[in-house]
Amino acid sequence: MKPEVHPEYNSVVFVDGDHEFVTRSTMKSNKTREIDGTEHYVIDIAISSASHPFWTGSQKIIDTAGRVERFNRKYGRQ
Repeated sequence: MKPEVHPEYNSVVFVDGDHEFVTRSTMKSNKTREIDGTEHYVIDIAISSASHPFWTGSQKIIDTAGRVERFNRKYGRQ
């Protein structure tokens, strides 16, 4: 591998509310936290697989405009 071409990987912790994911990334931040004797950069994220409605199974499809009924009328489905 060529020297000084690849980005530096850092130990980071992604924080989404009550959920934390410890991994490695090229991202950095001003906040750090020590976990198991290693300094990790703290990256705050708005949403993750732990809190996204699609991944948690709490997603609800709301048909407020009657799209299903309109589709059924248009294509003759009863």
